[in-house]
Amino acid sequence: MNEIPDTNSSTLKYGERNIIEGELITFPNPRIGRSYSILITLPEFTCKCPFSGHPDFATLEFKYVPNQKILELKALKLYINGFRDKYISHEESINQILDDFVEACEPSEATLKGNFNPRGNIHTVIEVCYKK
Repeated sequence: MNEIPDTNSSTLKYGERNIIEGELITFPNPRIGRSYSILITLPEFTCKCPFSGHPDFATLEFKYVPNQKILELKALKLYINGFRDKYISHEESINQILDDFVEACEPSEATLKGNFNPRGNIHTVIEVCYKK
């Protein structure tokens, strides 16, 4: 049986260490002053139900209008993968991700949609928005 590695252990794989250390990173917008949107789809989001412990799966769709900063995609991937073992509701996960994104990127506007796979015959879509 596979055990979850101790986060303080030197037996962590490099990818596990990268996920634990993951944070949202930005770089300067190369076209400040031009209004354009960026669409990012993450089809493999996972977290755990805080009540049952069952895994939840979703496709996340970010759409944002950058201001001064652009989100670095590998950093986003690692940050999102950090949710895979968190016990968090659909609603809280999507709201928390948008809050962290807005804090890091300071976009002009942003929308995040979490389209969760059906579980128990219930399909949930959570959409949150931000405008500066």
